[in-house]
Parts: sequence; structure tokens; C-alpha cells
Amino acid sequence: MTTSLAPSSADDPLAYRPVALVDLLDRVLATGVMISGDITLAIADVDLVRISLRALVASVGALPQQEDTA
Repeated sequence: MTTSLAPSSADDPLAYRPVALVDLLDRVLATGVMISGDITLAIADVDLVRISLRALVASVGALPQQEDTA
């Protein structure tokens, strides 16, 4: 099952090859990805609500380890 496209390593950098969803998920979890976005609800050009969203998606093994200083 192929669900998305990714650049291939062929001579043409604009060429795309199919990528399986499991391969894409494996790469995202191995390296991590930051997702951010802003949503603004406005009526008559008056901003009523603004929501900022930020999410980090990664596996536990991909996150950097913090050292205890105490």
C-alpha cells in the first residue's frame, strides 16, 4: 500500500517515488517532527479567538536524554 510520495535518489531530483505509510511513519518516529500551526477565529475583521498549536511527534528513543546535575 503506497500512500504518499517522496523524492527519489534518481538523477532527476524532481522525480517522485511511492513510499509506504509504514516507512514514512518509521522515519518520522526515528527522527521526530515538530508540527505547529495557528488558528484565528474572526468576525468582521475582528479577531475573537487565536489558538497556537505546537506538537512534537517522536519515539521515546529518539528524544535526547537529559542528564541529572544534582
